[in-house]
Amino acid sequence: MSKRIVLNTWGSFGDLHPYMALALELRARGHRPVIATMEMYRERLEAAGLEHAPVRPNIPQPKEQAPELIAKIMEPRTGPQFLMDEIVYPAIRDAYEDLLIAVQGADVLITHPAAPAGPLVGRKTGLPWISTVLAPLSFFSVYDPPIPPVMQWTTKVFSLLGPRFLKLFFDAMKREYKAKQVVEFRRELGLNDYGNPMFEGQHSPLRILAMFSKVFGAKQADWPPQAEVTGFCYYVDNLESAIPPELSDFLDNGPPPIVFTLGSSAVWIGRDFYRESIEAAKQLGQRAVLLIGDERNYPDSLPDGMIAVDYVSYEAIMPRASVVVHHGGVGTTSHGLLAGVPTLIVPFAFDQSDNAEHAARLGVSRTVYRHKYRAPRVTKELGKLLHDPAYAQRARGVSAQVKQENGPARAADLIEELLGGTPNKVEELAYASGD
Repeated sequence: MSKRIVLNTWGSFGDLHPYMALALELRARGHRPVIATMEMYRERLEAAGLEHAPVRPNIPQPKEQAPELIAKIMEPRTGPQFLMDEIVYPAIRDAYEDLLIAVQGADVLITHPAAPAGPLVGRKTGLPWISTVLAPLSFFSVYDPPIPPVMQWTTKVFSLLGPRFLKLFFDAMKREYKAKQVVEFRRELGLNDYGNPMFEGQHSPLRILAMFSKVFGAKQADWPPQAEVTGFCYYVDNLESAIPPELSDFLDNGPPPIVFTLGSSAVWIGRDFYRESIEAAKQLGQRAVLLIGDERNYPDSLPDGMIAVDYVSYEAIMPRASVVVHHGGVGTTSHGLLAGVPTLIVPFAFDQSDNAEHAARLGVSRTVYRHKYRAPRVTKELGKLLHDPAYAQRARGVSAQVKQENGPARAADLIEELLGGTPNKVEELAYASGD
């Protein structure tokens, strides 16, 4: 039977597109999906034929934001806390109010890890609720310890200390970071303590969809038992998948280029990224495509064999690259794995260092941290990816595995399985949450 399914998300394109892919799959099965998110995405959603429900906080389009604000959000050490404490959490009451309206008449609610009103609405209303994560970092597993955007040396330290110490360390970290505004509002709503909103509290007791590939992040022993890995959920925008004629001519008239991109967020604070990239490609004698995102990033001059364009869909450009250099957002990382080409990842903040580590473990990627992104170092790392055939061979193998998965279809199966299950799911949710 057709169900009204509300998908609540918040963030960049990397936080929107997986839910659009899932919504389109659900619509194809006869359901009525609604994506509840920021107002700025309304036009994009409606162009794809999807229903939009506005949920605050609203922020301007990236090109309309002050670079200083984006820089604060993308700062490796303090950016995540600034984003949540200064933008997301202060709007918790507004987001809750908006989402209550959006879920009227809904059969199930699906939530994003950075949308803290979702779990509150799910628990308060008793509506069947499924949570999601987009990257392995969200589980904070002691068997697959997250790599922070600073102090990358912890990779070796964590492996030496072992799971028992890591559990003590993670528990202490969770106690330290309280998400006070959400906790206070939870108490006002009369809900029992269900855990830290940024950690265990984001997870539904019914089902968690881990919307990434099992090749990229295998299920760990300390994940919640209700977590299911679906595979990456790729959204293909047919309206934007065409390659501009000038770029098509460039690609057709020479060997595969290196593609440089910073996604939809880091691109606004790229600073010297493109200048150093041009110099590295020049030293290697390689052709290059620069996805600059905005005219402010356009270089003063381009050597022969290089081209700069605003935006091209990843599914169109990445398979035609020799190597892709990017920031490590999980959406961009997933497209790099799908394309079957080696990647060089330049993490900025959030989960990007951890995504870089998972890609490196597959033998398809190398990492250069932002503060070390200088032409000599980049030239050296790109040279290894270009001239060691093992990277390209492994990349093709990973691509073949990823292509065997169908993330939206698997996620939709799990949603339908829950909706078609026992009739006492609402009571089960209330029991599991302690409310």
